[in-house]
Amino acid sequence: MQINTLPSNGIKAAEIVSNEIILTTIEDSLDLLGNLYYQGFDKIIIYEKNITPDFFDLETRIAGDILQKFVQYRMPLIIVGDFGKFNSKSLNDFIFESNKGKQINFVSDLSEAMQLLLQ
Repeated sequence: MQINTLPSNGIKAAEIVSNEIILTTIEDSLDLLGNLYYQGFDKIIIYEKNITPDFFDLETRIAGDILQKFVQYRMPLIIVGDFGKFNSKSLNDFIFESNKGKQINFVSDLSEAMQLLLQ
């Protein structure tokens, strides 16, 4: 796993780059949060490919459990990926509602994530 520091308006943002799945469990999210918080990061960008596919099946409740930790610890999270491939109305609704706020956002590419960082 590589952590890139991205430029933003006075906020230290981490882009997580890896070829492996990083977030599978609540414990994984707590480890990532702790690691990045200790390094002084204020926001996190992670790619959909680095999150267990079970996350995107809302019936597993993994998404809610993991995202609750990011909200609880006030660490904004941007997830970058192609979410249309999951063909789930409930997931699409979840993404739509999440994107109304500033804590958890789902975007299609890094340039869209960068726009959110600069707001």
